[in-house]
Parts: sequence; structure tokens; C-alpha cells
Amino acid sequence: MSRARTGRRAAGVRRRRLRYDLLGLFTAAVLGFPVYWMVLTAFRPATEILSLPPEFWPSRPTLGNFARAMGTETFWPNVRSSVVIGVGTVLVSLLVGTLAAFALARFRFAGRKAFVVVILTVQMIPLAALIIPVYLLLNDAGLTDSLAGVILVYLVFTLPFTVWMLHGFIVAIPAELEEAAMVDGCGRLGAFTRVVLPLLAPGLVATSVFAMVQAWNEYVLVYVLLSTPEKQTLSIWLVSFQTSFGTDYGGLMAGATLTALPVVVFFLAVQRKIAAGLATGAVKG
Repeated sequence: MSRARTGRRAAGVRRRRLRYDLLGLFTAAVLGFPVYWMVLTAFRPATEILSLPPEFWPSRPTLGNFARAMGTETFWPNVRSSVVIGVGTVLVSLLVGTLAAFALARFRFAGRKAFVVVILTVQMIPLAALIIPVYLLLNDAGLTDSLAGVILVYLVFTLPFTVWMLHGFIVAIPAELEEAAMVDGCGRLGAFTRVVLPLLAPGLVATSVFAMVQAWNEYVLVYVLLSTPEKQTLSIWLVSFQTSFGTDYGGLMAGATLTALPVVVFFLAVQRKIAAGLATGAVKG
């Protein structure tokens, strides 16, 4: 009797697992189909893009769409602008955010709880409500149409999340490790760089992915703040495939694929540390 009951229980577990696997595969297919269609269209010749009924595999794959996209006048300058803005935002937000998160996690000072509330409140402010004030402020400072101005604005929107997320990681690191390092002769800065930073690596990676994706994909702020075509980013460059004569869907999809590729490669390179970092940051907050 016990063996039969155990067998039925194991069969039920396998059926539930199979249902969950099928549900996961279905969800992945639904979420991944737009990406598949984008890449598929990028390799299609113009005569097949709008064909009816649609084909789910190009009969004559071509790289002409990619060549046309990369051959546009502002492609490489826009790539440079996107890289400068993305990397600059990530580096500055991690530098400032790590120090601020460390101060919140390790020191007790007046207004500490209020500061945490302010950090969360800033995340709730809609971006559209701040475009005009931000533009006027940068215009008075002479930072409109400059990459440095865009990085500073992105910093305002990425820092709250960076501080909040890294705060959870630092709290999860025992303070006794720093105290032991200081007993052995390290100062506060030495203990921070030699003990906290190595253990904080997964959190830094997870946070940098968020900052990079937000800076890389941002459209509205760059459109408002940067007027010189050569200084604009790839998200603005994609609009050039839509003209009064119609939309170049092949070039647009090839450009979108090229634009998404760096972020995807970066994510794949650090995905293991992201998983470890999210698990660590969830322990305490």
C-alpha cells in the first residue's frame, strides 16, 4: 500500500512539474516572439517583409539591411554617444551610490530614515513632469546639447535605485568582518576596499545592469537635451528610418537588433553574478 501511494505521489509531482514546464515554455515563447520577429525582419529582403501570409523564416536571408543601417551618416557617432553616456552613468552612479549606501548601512546619523524615504519618493516622480525644469536648469548651466549634461540627468534618476539596492547588499555583509580588518591594521577606507568591495561585487554587477539598460534605452531626455545629430544616441538614431515617404522596416529592425546587441551581450556576460547578487540582496534590506 505504501509503495502504491508513493508511486501515485511521485506521478502527481511529475505531472505538476510537466505543467509548470509547459507553462514556462509558453510564457517564454510569448515574450520572446517579438524579439524573434525583429531579428527575422532584419535578415529579410524588402520584398518579403510585408508579404502575406507572413513567413516565419526568410527564404533569401540578406545582410543588406545591416549594411544600410551601419552605413548611415550618424551611426558610429551615435554609437560613441551611447557608449559614453551609458558607461559614464554606470561608473558615476556606482561610485556615488556605493559610498552613499555604505554610509546608510554602517553609520547612524540624524535624518537617516528620512533620507531613505526621500530616496524612495524620488523613484515615484514621473519623468515627464521633470523634463521642462531639467531643461531650464541645464540651459542656465550651459550643459544642454552636451553628453556631460545628459549623464548628470541620468545620474539623478539612477542614483536612488542604486543607493537603495546596494544598501541591502551592504547590510547583508557582517560588520564584524570590517572590524576584524581594522583590528589587523586597516583603516576604515582600507577595510572598505579590501573587505566590503570584493563581497559587494555581485551587487555592483546587478545594479550596473539596471543603470546601463536605463541609460542605453532612454529616449525622451536625449531627444529634448541633445539637438546635434552626431551627439544623439542610438535610440534617437532609430527614428531616422521613419520618413515622410514611409518606414524602412528592414533598416529599422536591423538597427534595433544592433542597438539591443550590446546590452544583451553585457547581460549574458554577467548573468551569474546578477543571480547571486539578487539572492544576496534579498536577505536583508
